[in-house]
Parts: sequence; C-alpha cells; structure tokens
Amino acid sequence: MEVVKTSIPDLYIIKPTVFEDHRGYFFESYNKELFLRHGIDQNFVQDNESMSGKGVLRGLHFQKPPFTQGKLVRVMQGSVLDVAVDIRKNSPTYGRWASVVLSQKNKWMYWVPPGFAHGFVTLEDHTIFFYKCTNVYNKESEASIAWNDPDLNIDWQVNNPILAEKDKNAPFFKGFDSPF
Repeated sequence: MEVVKTSIPDLYIIKPTVFEDHRGYFFESYNKELFLRHGIDQNFVQDNESMSGKGVLRGLHFQKPPFTQGKLVRVMQGSVLDVAVDIRKNSPTYGRWASVVLSQKNKWMYWVPPGFAHGFVTLEDHTIFFYKCTNVYNKESEASIAWNDPDLNIDWQVNNPILAEKDKNAPFFKGFDSPF
C-alpha cells in the first residue's frame, strides 16, 4: 500500500497493492499499522455506502464539532471525481481544494480528515461509493458549502449535475465562519 501526500497537508491518496490472477483480485483496503505510520491515528466507527447515477453531485458536506468526521472513501463500482476543501481556519491551505478520481479500476482511496468539506460527482452510472467514518452521523451537526462557490472555483468536470435540495441551497464560502 502506498500513501501519497497531496498539495494539502493531512489529505492523502492511498493506493493499495492489488493482487490479480485468473480468479479475480485481492487487496487490503485498511491497515491500522500502516495508517499510524503516516500519522492517521483514527478509530472508524461507522461505514456508509451510496449508489448514484452518472452526474450526481453530493457535497460539499461536513460535520461540525463535536461530531466531526474523518472519512476514508473509495469507489466499489464505477468512478467519481472526489473533492476535499480545507476549512481549518489556521491552516495555510484554508479554502484550497484538492481532487482525485477514484474508481473500481484504480481501487484508490482518499483520506479526508476532520476539518475538510467533502464532496464527489459520479462519472458513471450505478457508481457505488463507500466510506468509513471516524464519528457517527449527527443531523444537528450537518453543514455544507455550495458546490459551485465562485471563490472556491472547483473544477467538477461536469455541467448541470444532479443535486439534492440541500446541496442546491448550501451557503457560499464567502462569509463562512468555520467551526474548525
């Protein structure tokens, strides 16, 4: 397993070692010891899965303290453009975003720590997205930032995404008072 630093500290792309033969494939999707070596000392307490058609955009979401969540995300079927925005006030990369394409083919994962807004857009029909969370979901702590915020200027690589009402009405980053 290879852990790759991104342009934003604490945000990692994780590339598993995949063993393939005529029967199929095998890979280790989580290894606590390896994660600890890279400073990812987390306890995962909830797993989530979603299935979406092509062009569905979910995000940019986060959980406010005390229910902050780190997420280890991956795609089990299909592909997504996965985006994380640094919303840690004292971070030198505050307001910056990084993205990665996750797919069933590359089997990569993305470690999105607490203090980041997270979202993804599906690039294929029937995309199954899976994530391990470091805290349980809490409805009252749920928050979001507009996916199409002009100050963030995220290149989602899609026109007219399919959105939930909460994502259509999310507030913009300008004037955002981060709880982190």
